[in-house]
Amino acid sequence: MNIFVSSLSFKAKKEDLVELFAPYGEVLSARIILNKETRRSRGYGFVEMANEKEGLAAIEALNGTEHMGRAINVAVANERPAAPAYRE
Repeated sequence: MNIFVSSLSFKAKKEDLVELFAPYGEVLSARIILNKETRRSRGYGFVEMANEKEGLAAIEALNGTEHMGRAINVAVANERPAAPAYRE
């Protein structure tokens, strides 16, 4: 299950997300989205958990809680739209 986490501290690292979500189940991956030009955090990221039950438990427990001095928002991530097919 893919989870969207926003309002993150700009100092947060992917390891911080893994540590935050690990008590709720197996974390498959975590990533912080960076600004392409400055390479600084954009304040949001994604966590992928092994199954939906664990993911929903993490969302329920963590949404609105404080992490590194900021109240975070945690929700099910929207699926990325498919890239349009290339036409000649």
